[in-house]
Amino acid sequence: MQKATVLLLVILPLYFGIAQIQPENIEIVRDRFGIPHIFAKTDAEVAYGLAWAHAEDDFKTIQLGYLAGNNLLSKHLGNQGLGADFIAQFIGSETLFDQKYNTAISPEYKKIIRAYAEGLNRYANLHPEEVLVPELFPVDEKKMMRYAQLQLFISSKGDQWVSRIVNNQLEFQFQKEEQHRGSNTFAFNSSKTKDGNTYLAINTHQPLDGPVSWYEAHLCSEEGTNILGALFAGSPNILIGANENLAWSHTVNQPDKTDVFALEMHPKKKLQYKVDNEYYNLEQKEARLTFKLFGIPLSIKKKYYESIYGPTLKNKSGFYAIRTGAIFEIRALEQWWRMNKAHDFSSFYKALQMKALPGYNIGYADKNDTIFYISNGLIPKRAEGYNWSDVVPGNTKKTLWTDYYEIEELPQVVQPKSGYVYNANHSPFRSSAEEDNPKAENYNQNMGFEKYDNNRSTRLKTLIDQFDKLDYQDFKRIKYDHQYPKPYHFNWMNINYLDRLDSGNYPEVASLIEQLQKWDRKAEPNSIGAGVFAVFYNELRPFYNTLPEPKIFPPALLIEALKNTKKYLLKYFNTLDVSLGSYQKLVRGEKEIPIFGLPDVITAMASKPYKEGKVKVVSGESYIELVQFTPEGVKIESVISYGSSDHPDSLHFNDQMELYAQFKTKKMSLDKKTVYSEAKTIYHPK
Repeated sequence: MQKATVLLLVILPLYFGIAQIQPENIEIVRDRFGIPHIFAKTDAEVAYGLAWAHAEDDFKTIQLGYLAGNNLLSKHLGNQGLGADFIAQFIGSETLFDQKYNTAISPEYKKIIRAYAEGLNRYANLHPEEVLVPELFPVDEKKMMRYAQLQLFISSKGDQWVSRIVNNQLEFQFQKEEQHRGSNTFAFNSSKTKDGNTYLAINTHQPLDGPVSWYEAHLCSEEGTNILGALFAGSPNILIGANENLAWSHTVNQPDKTDVFALEMHPKKKLQYKVDNEYYNLEQKEARLTFKLFGIPLSIKKKYYESIYGPTLKNKSGFYAIRTGAIFEIRALEQWWRMNKAHDFSSFYKALQMKALPGYNIGYADKNDTIFYISNGLIPKRAEGYNWSDVVPGNTKKTLWTDYYEIEELPQVVQPKSGYVYNANHSPFRSSAEEDNPKAENYNQNMGFEKYDNNRSTRLKTLIDQFDKLDYQDFKRIKYDHQYPKPYHFNWMNINYLDRLDSGNYPEVASLIEQLQKWDRKAEPNSIGAGVFAVFYNELRPFYNTLPEPKIFPPALLIEALKNTKKYLLKYFNTLDVSLGSYQKLVRGEKEIPIFGLPDVITAMASKPYKEGKVKVVSGESYIELVQFTPEGVKIESVISYGSSDHPDSLHFNDQMELYAQFKTKKMSLDKKTVYSEAKTIYHPK
């Protein structure tokens, strides 16, 4: 390690010989919660400041992301990083960058990327002891963009197809998966609000730690940027947030964005495949990987291929190619940046027309009282006559799609008469009132849009519809609702026989049945019913994995899960009356707090084993930003699950946990004078 550090100290100063940013032109203003507010004259200087501030707070996670995107993760994590290292090479992100970066990325955005990289490299140069893998540095535009490509490929489910091909599990149809997290967004305009203001809830559900956990920041330049929101580690700009004029959020959507093609191979000639009676040569490639055996690093190579359909893998049954928009598009980060800088709906929609984001629902609101929802994505225009939810033939160019639907052709709602839009990872055809919804019959079935509701969407619609008009406190109560609907509406399973069980027929678990049936379905920390349900839900998992579609739990399996619930409660708690907060904790360092939430309530939580029979939440409610557009300007309040720093010795390692657990927020401001007047520290990056 000492040798590597010396090498780093030699290389990075050479890189800084061409540095462009003057750190003294940048000010990082930290508020009482340690949130960085970055002020500078240019957007590029702001990007440098963001890189520096985020590295101060969590340099390790930024590096982990970049290591994964540049097939270096196994050099830090060992064999656990091999999967990411392979996929990073398999998707061809390095070749895509070489082919498209110079022409596809605008000169303006190149300045942003370079400045962000410069900030990271400067931090690494001054803090070599924090560098995980010296080979990663200096970070450059290619390394940044390659990581973005990896994340977007994964978000398009490309990694799932790779896994199924490699493991010879091509059953062709994805089964409904138990969902551990979801996201919510909803917006109301003056047709629905009592005060005539416009509201937006930014409420994505993500892991609470790691490369796709949120980091909050405020970015302000003299080039038109003034935005507060959240980003993932390594992003040079905000991904969800609010500026002075508009705000937006994302939720994950599930249209059919990725296809797999079965190649027809030549019966005798190796690595030749047939397309429309013509044979093509597969291009053989090798991913270079570092495998550790008994701690000894060994260089290995894993073969993969390239066909006209895309990157290709071989398994026991043949050769399969994967094709998705994410492996052909390099401009996603720039599109987000242009969304940051949009000043009204027209400029925001123009940014969407870049068609660079491969997916994600968008909920939007602005100061002009416009609200908007779209199920966005790079959705291929596919030939009719094929089952595109399955593996399709890779022996005809009829299946070789090359174009995508325009933004205007995707399901969307603008200025609905009802005055609201909402999404909770459910069907885009139920995104507002009935008369305002997009009509499913107007969209090609090959687009593969969701048709289902879930607990969260069902509950949101019920809550919204109870108001003719609502005020801001009603809006917040909807956001923090934590009650299941009746009946349950999990889109991946049906457990509703639970409510029809006769406890008299099952004396061994009668008290648990009665507890769950009388429970008000609120996921509150002090609720015994919620505690029992949380354990019961976990005990359903072994049965879920073997239950055939459509995953309807019969009484016999529910009773078995209840018996296991009883055993668990008695073993670890010596009672059947266990509250949710006694079982489920929010944990950060030495701080442990009883916490609300269950899978697929609006305040959704997912957990993993912790200690002494308890669990700790690891994903779900994460960054929350509530936005009001008023005649006096934009008003913002926010909270995050832990704090702004990942360093255990920092005051801001876990200083937002109590706010978060109590459904409280902190007031935030885009006003420079206000930010400076409330500042705790003001300094320049180095």
